[in-house]
Order: sequence, then C-alpha cells, then structure tokens
Amino acid sequence: MRVLFINNDGSGYADYVEVASGTSIDQFLSDHLSGRKAQDLLIRVNRQPVPRDYVIQEGDRISATPTKIEGARLG
Repeated sequence: MRVLFINNDGSGYADYVEVASGTSIDQFLSDHLSGRKAQDLLIRVNRQPVPRDYVIQEGDRISATPTKIEGARLG
C-alpha cells in the first residue's frame, strides 16, 4: 500500500513510499529511520499523535519530527 512519509529530521523530505499491509509504526520507523530512537520522535499519522503499535492504513500521512535537537542546549 502507498503512504505519504514526511521526515522532519535534519533537512527533511516528503515522499510516497510503499508499505506492506499490517506494518506498525514501530516497524516502519525501523525501516525508514534506522539509527533513530522512536522515543526521540513525535510520530503523527494524519496529523494525530499515535502509539508505536498503530497499524498503518492505505493513504495514511505519516510524519516524524525530532523532539530533541542535536547540539541544542538549555539557555
């Protein structure tokens, strides 16, 4: 199935990707954002926050935004 993936990490990008039926957000992130910890990202599907076990549906709009910025410090 086809979903829109919006990666807001670094310079960011958006693209349609193919996902197997029954794929959870946790599995999707492992495949598309290797090296990133899911707990360091705000994951939204169709603009709503979702848990890591959410099962992706056809046509979903998935966005991943870091909650921690590398190099940032408290002011």
